[in-house]
Amino acid sequence: MTAITITPQPRTRLRMTARGRRVLTALAAFPVAACVAVAVISGGGALASRDAGADPASFSTVVVGAGDSLWSIAERVAPSSDPRDVIDDIARLNALDGVAVSAGQELAIPTQYTADGQ
Repeated sequence: MTAITITPQPRTRLRMTARGRRVLTALAAFPVAACVAVAVISGGGALASRDAGADPASFSTVVVGAGDSLWSIAERVAPSSDPRDVIDDIARLNALDGVAVSAGQELAIPTQYTADGQ
């Protein structure tokens, strides 16, 4: 019997041309670009509209005076309620980012806290 010897072939190294690298980069970047495009296009769907606002009968308004805070307004409009709950409802109704208010600012107050709503 004769022994057969197999000599391993040297591995060839994959060489990419500049065009190949550009194609590979484009193929990798396409899904990311498509996701970003879809997010940008559909991202405006959740924006609030002023057309269908709250019913004017569901709130009353107060004007913030000098030295007023949301806490003092909450105590004034709803003395029997917890001021923290009132502040939360006022901030949510007026889409306030924080609790800072300025003199002359007009705030909507839910009718459940006004004299008519209790």
